[in-house]
Amino acid sequence: MMKRTAGLVLALAAIPLAHAVDDASFARCRGISDPGARLACYDGLPMPPPSAAREPPPVAPRTVAPAPPPPAPPAAAPQAREFGMEQRAPAVEYPTTMETYIPGRFEGWGPNTRIKLGNGQVWQVVDGTSAMFSLDNPKVIIRRGMMGGFFLEIENSNRSPRVRRLQ
Repeated sequence: MMKRTAGLVLALAAIPLAHAVDDASFARCRGISDPGARLACYDGLPMPPPSAAREPPPVAPRTVAPAPPPPAPPAAAPQAREFGMEQRAPAVEYPTTMETYIPGRFEGWGPNTRIKLGNGQVWQVVDGTSAMFSLDNPKVIIRRGMMGGFFLEIENSNRSPRVRRLQ
């Protein structure tokens, strides 16, 4: 019981040390709106060493003085500003369709068929569909679908395989 009482007395004696910094310093730091500058202000407040027992400062009448403007934060390096955003593309409006043609004779597709377009792109059928045609230089439209998919629409056909660009 005596040890608990001694511990309680020591704890109560340490309470005034926590309030050893004057209120004006706290008010000055509290008035800074930039979080980094405010933290630096709080970190810069003088704290008494733990072993020094000081009397709390006398309470002075409070006056409200305008807080000085916060210091301008240093310009963040581009790497720091973009941290965590590496995989996010900037907001770019991509077209929803692309029109071209399939050069030469087109006889249809099956699963995993590669189709070379007139603009040099190569697309592969990624679904399990198939169709047979006999077309010469058919016009095609590649349409952007939901969830990042693409569909190949061929003229004179009501079927559109899901495709993925290879080249």
